[in-house]
Amino acid sequence: MQLKAGERVEDLQNGYVIIQNPDYFAFGTDAVLLAHFADISAGQHVVDLGTGCGIIPLLLCARRPDIRVTGIEIQSEIADMARRSVEINKLQSRIRIICGDLKDARKMIPQSVDAVVCNPPYEKADAGKESGSAHKSIAKRELKCTLEDVVGAAAKLLRTDGRMFMIYRTERFAELMDCMRHKKIEPKRIRLVAPQIDKAPNFALVEGRAGAHSGVKFAPTLAVYEKDGGYTQELKQIYRIGEEKPCSISWPRP
Repeated sequence: MQLKAGERVEDLQNGYVIIQNPDYFAFGTDAVLLAHFADISAGQHVVDLGTGCGIIPLLLCARRPDIRVTGIEIQSEIADMARRSVEINKLQSRIRIICGDLKDARKMIPQSVDAVVCNPPYEKADAGKESGSAHKSIAKRELKCTLEDVVGAAAKLLRTDGRMFMIYRTERFAELMDCMRHKKIEPKRIRLVAPQIDKAPNFALVEGRAGAHSGVKFAPTLAVYEKDGGYTQELKQIYRIGEEKPCSISWPRP
């Protein structure tokens, strides 16, 4: 398959490869951590809201060879790139990429699903300095969807007791909890992510269940770096660092 200008193919070291274009928005550690955190059972149908280049569907299918994933992406060029990654890996029977607005997810996927994953835009539309391109701005900012849109779409898609998995910045953690409970998705499992074990967490991995009773459990904090600046053993295991061709890693250093 011929690549388009600016594209490259990266080996994910799990049997699959992915097409990326840094001019759009290359995947980062947050997506990898989310895919690792998501506890998907055999035979389940999963929807990835805002799938981008399709990294999360590929990682989920590598971990669970018996699931189906539908990715929804609003940007047509990026959705096309994700589709071609699916084709390269011959996963058309397991991964479907839809170009569309996640706010219309229920219209595109009329049946209820078992799980929803999402690595959403973290910043409000008017936050700080703008990104270098429109593609990156849409991926990072709430220009096409808000937090309420994301959680609302998940709530409409999930069957009763279905699960939503998200990663989100801790500075907006209270908003996320309020929004989930308002949409009747009860927070059940949370794991904070910190640059180092003695630093304040800056991200939270969150699992919620549709229509569940209250009661949440916190897992041990996940640290990205050791005090000497090297990656922690858990991050090395997640990223397969130490093997001949490890997957690339991108996370802000403390």
